Amino acid sequence: MRLFWSSSSSSLVLLVPLIVVVLVVSVVDPSHSWLASKLPWIDSPLLSSSSSSLLKSSVRYSSPPPQALHAREGITPEVQPVFSSFSVALSPSPLALHETQESPLPSPALPVFQNSTSLSSSSLPPTSAAAPLASRQAAQREDVNLDKVESRRKRRFSKLGQIEAALARARTAIRDASLYGNQTSIIDADYTPWGPIYRNPSKFHRSYIEMEKVFKIYVYKEGEPPLVHDGPCRSIYSTEGRFIHEMDKGNRFITKDPEEAHAFFLPFSIVKMVRFIYNRHRRDAGPIKRFVADYIDVVSKKYGYWERNLGADHFMVSCHDWGPMASTANSYLYHNSIRVLCNANTSEGFNPSKDAALPEINMRTDKLSRMIGGPSPSRRPILAFFAGGVHGPIRPVLLDQWKDKDNDVRVYEYLPKNLNYYDLMRKSKYCLCPSGYEVASPRIVEAIYLECVPVTISEGYVPPFSDVLNWNSFSVNVPLSEIGNLKKILMGISTRRYLTMHRRVKLVRRHFMVNSPPKRYDLFHMILHSVWLRRLNQRPGLGLQELDR
Repeated sequence: MRLFWSSSSSSLVLLVPLIVVVLVVSVVDPSHSWLASKLPWIDSPLLSSSSSSLLKSSVRYSSPPPQALHAREGITPEVQPVFSSFSVALSPSPLALHETQESPLPSPALPVFQNSTSLSSSSLPPTSAAAPLASRQAAQREDVNLDKVESRRKRRFSKLGQIEAALARARTAIRDASLYGNQTSIIDADYTPWGPIYRNPSKFHRSYIEMEKVFKIYVYKEGEPPLVHDGPCRSIYSTEGRFIHEMDKGNRFITKDPEEAHAFFLPFSIVKMVRFIYNRHRRDAGPIKRFVADYIDVVSKKYGYWERNLGADHFMVSCHDWGPMASTANSYLYHNSIRVLCNANTSEGFNPSKDAALPEINMRTDKLSRMIGGPSPSRRPILAFFAGGVHGPIRPVLLDQWKDKDNDVRVYEYLPKNLNYYDLMRKSKYCLCPSGYEVASPRIVEAIYLECVPVTISEGYVPPFSDVLNWNSFSVNVPLSEIGNLKKILMGISTRRYLTMHRRVKLVRRHFMVNSPPKRYDLFHMILHSVWLRRLNQRPGLGLQELDR
């Protein structure tokens, strides 16, 4: 008996650790335990509700990522969704282990998968109604893509909001300058607009400063010369070509990021289209309109900024007479976009609230020295001068009334060879600038260059920069019906008034100067300022119907 007890004691000493190990293994993983076959309740889903609730309240579980489950448990991806459908994990935290030692409870029921690579619906527990992994991953990818699209949309609208906010701040600053005066004049040593040649010099100055601070333009890169990114720089249409050239060359207003642009430039040249694709024999302007329509179609589909405001923040520049006609190729270009045109004729659809007048300059060389300056008023013996061909409705009346009729009002159809055109302008107090077939005339800028007071004779013409410049302060306008009284009108202007206008012509000349590179307040910057003002006047999100009201 003692021997038996002795041997039993030694056996028990050996068995106790073994039993402890088996019990620990059973608790940790009952599916791999010998007790799983001996103690059916371990693997039974029929746990009491009180035990289940007590288990949940006493044990804290943390869910490892799926790949960690695969690596640690040696299971295949096919069984992973089943584990992910449970709210409990296989490995409790250290604190949870400490708690389970004080109150041992049966482990939660987990299905046993042995030598299986796929699951049947019958083998899944009731709570495992999750979608297959591939479907869930596809849904997750779709959610991620939707989130990315929404994020891009928010960023884009946020950028547009920043643009409009900057324009709103500029409007406020300009309005305050108009009401209370411009405080920037103290620090702007380069040039400060002042005097009656401006409608509101403080307002213009502040607007110009805000333009320099804020305005960004994106130039579309599509197209090749000569129809796009090119233009005439030495002809009666030179302002069109020189502006395109300066925009392509780059300046402080150009941005390479269309997301931060306030305006978009369409850099095609109507003058070049007339030269290269217009069929003179058939007199068919259809190819010009088709090119303009195709160009807008390309950039609108590629970039998407055209549709944002239906072209209202886009602009074109054309000095050819057919510029307005070419813009009819796209109804949004005609009705919504900013058209900068030499042919600024209100009777042909020019809208001063959204369109801008472009000065017409007949540049024969790159140097303007021969066209700049003139003698004092006391050395100008001729009262008025004009020389030009007969075309349009106004010039025939002018020639009929004044050609070879008066030595003070010298009107020529063809200038005699012994006379110089520019010398006669320098000797004249007033230079007559009648419209031809179209309302624009290069004589207006030529007169300003040569310090000769311009006399416009036109109907429906909007002078360049007239939203800033007070043309009545330095020029004279004579209606068509008053051509017969031309000398009487000019003689009726007092000497003092004439001297004032002459002085103002010299002051306003800086705004019509062509410089390379451009200088502040010169022709290039005044054209940009005209676009800037019209962009400021736009309200975001307006469609074609709203703009047409």
